[in-house]
Amino acid sequence: MKPRLDGQVALVTGANSGIGKAVAMAMAKAGAKVGINYVVNEEATQAMIDEIKESGGEAIALKADVSDEGEVKAMFAKLFEAFGTIDILVNNAGLQRDAKFWEMSVGHWKKVIDVNLTGQFLCAREAVNEFIRRGIVESVSTASGKIICMSSVHDVIPWAGHANYAASKGGVKLLMQSMAQELAPYKIRVNSIGPGAIKTPINKDAWNTPEAEESLLTLIPYKRVGEPSDIGKAAVWLASDESDYVNGATLYVDGGMTLYPGFATGG
Repeated sequence: MKPRLDGQVALVTGANSGIGKAVAMAMAKAGAKVGINYVVNEEATQAMIDEIKESGGEAIALKADVSDEGEVKAMFAKLFEAFGTIDILVNNAGLQRDAKFWEMSVGHWKKVIDVNLTGQFLCAREAVNEFIRRGIVESVSTASGKIICMSSVHDVIPWAGHANYAASKGGVKLLMQSMAQELAPYKIRVNSIGPGAIKTPINKDAWNTPEAEESLLTLIPYKRVGEPSDIGKAAVWLASDESDYVNGATLYVDGGMTLYPGFATGG
């Protein structure tokens, strides 16, 4: 049986660490040619490319700030030059600039919105133009294109001290749903993944000691902290034809965090 994404081209933004890295590696393992977007740490990106090539896959590095329209356009041009087209976009790039609400600077507010929300818009717009131009290639996929927006449990759970981040992810949710509604007639599927607590560098302080992990587990009914590979596997499924009738949905990969576990004992 051929790999689920054989013959397809995927672009993963923010892809050289954490969740993005796991998604990019999973896509490559599933047979896709992968564009690995990054902003810093070229060495880590090259190490990923070397690993993918050693396993018989194909990948290229694509340095770009997803919040910059010119850099996004240049990134897609480089992807098309290398691989000809795009079939899968994983809008993963994101960051946090945390502060108490009354102390949050306009700069930190704008930076998070620009990368986490506007960056998804800019990348999706470029991908959609190619999906519509090319149309469906039946030997590749039943859809003309697939977009996966990386959201968060915080598109439904408020998060004190992180107003900019939660607002950006709430925006991603409705951006995704609006795109899914508008683009469905073109056979473009748009969905989101909402990770819960995942062991990545961005939240290391929340899980890297037994005491911290024990505290974190009070928020997770399934009683384990997620791994980046959990998100990678979900992304491959959403990008494959196995999920062809899934459109406009958010798949929460969170061990039940969105079940508001405090209410299990009466709230």
